[in-house]
Amino acid sequence: MAAARAAGHRPHPIRQFVLKTRSRCNLACTYCYVYEMADQGWRDQPTAMTPATTARAAQRIAEHAAAHDLPRIDLVLHGGEPLLTAPARLAAPVDAVRAAVAGAAPRTRVTATVQTNGTLLTRGRLAALAAAGIRVGVSLDGGLPVHNTRRVDHAGRPGFASAARGLRLLARHPQSYAGVLCVVDLDHDPVETYESLLAFTPPSIGLLLPLANWSAPPPGHDPDRTPYADWLLAVFERWWHDGVRRTRIRLFEEIIALLLGLPTTTETLGLTPAATAVIETDGSIEQADSLKSAYEGAAATGMTLDTHSFDQLLDHPGLAARQLGRDALAARCRACELVEVCGGGHYPHRYRAGEGFRQPSVYCTDLQPLIRHIAAAVQRAAQTARTATEAPATRTRATEAPAVHPPAVAS
Repeated sequence: MAAARAAGHRPHPIRQFVLKTRSRCNLACTYCYVYEMADQGWRDQPTAMTPATTARAAQRIAEHAAAHDLPRIDLVLHGGEPLLTAPARLAAPVDAVRAAVAGAAPRTRVTATVQTNGTLLTRGRLAALAAAGIRVGVSLDGGLPVHNTRRVDHAGRPGFASAARGLRLLARHPQSYAGVLCVVDLDHDPVETYESLLAFTPPSIGLLLPLANWSAPPPGHDPDRTPYADWLLAVFERWWHDGVRRTRIRLFEEIIALLLGLPTTTETLGLTPAATAVIETDGSIEQADSLKSAYEGAAATGMTLDTHSFDQLLDHPGLAARQLGRDALAARCRACELVEVCGGGHYPHRYRAGEGFRQPSVYCTDLQPLIRHIAAAVQRAAQTARTATEAPATRTRATEAPAVHPPAVAS
């Protein structure tokens, strides 16, 4: 780290804080990265974050916001299942952080969401969350029971009916509705999955590639095929050509923004530095949860709220590596014309046992056609809009001009 600092690397402050208010879940989804993948550290965690730990987290977050004069920080209540907390206590962590930040960094705005499986959403819980200005994101694998056969409780009973009830209730409170996260499943028809989710009127849909890597490849992985690109592009075509934009799809919007050279906050694509810290129920400070899919202890830092500040986290080699952008990528990625958009892919997807994370994404062959297809669609739309607004006298000259290529994809 000393050498990196001497070479000019400067850390980027933490802007998103994930509070693990609960370490257990009422569901037992068979693919869950917290409970079913490489890292089993949840077994040693207290079941719930105590008020004392919450207060210490609030103090540390406020300290960091003040030190860096942050205009905004984002809180995410997470688990396990955070709605296992009683309604009266749901907003307590957010209230504590807002109070601490108001005292130490009054110019910093605090936004908050809770990520839930939706099965425990009730009018009482929604009222408590709405009153505290906490928006709700729900994880679901599609809008039909057949899409959610792996989302079961600890007795093996399906959780879809309860989640669907919760989502229908949430849809009646659009001011509280953050959106739906959905993991891509090749066994299910992509357009059916997308359109079934629209029945819950989500303001946004997050389509997530399964957490996987070179040592634990995703289902259907084949270096000579592009099954995930094919699945996602079927949804893209349906979404892109819909006469009415009924929801936002974050993955597609992030790719479009990156193609246009616009800033994004995603860590799954592009070269934006990692800026997320996780606080476990025992007060330990970790990196992003998704790293738990790689190996035991991949997200661990050895730091706690009692012994370390978030500025000290910025000097952790694991986090620093995820803030280096292009310099942290494999040579093949650095030489790729799509690097500004792809960014080497999601960091956990690059892992290979014995070699670490300096590999292309295990989804590399899928990301390339996905990005190129979306780039072509954006370029066609721009050309159509330009042609429609040109005066007839200038249209001939325009058609003779060189083609304009979206950033990073010119041949």
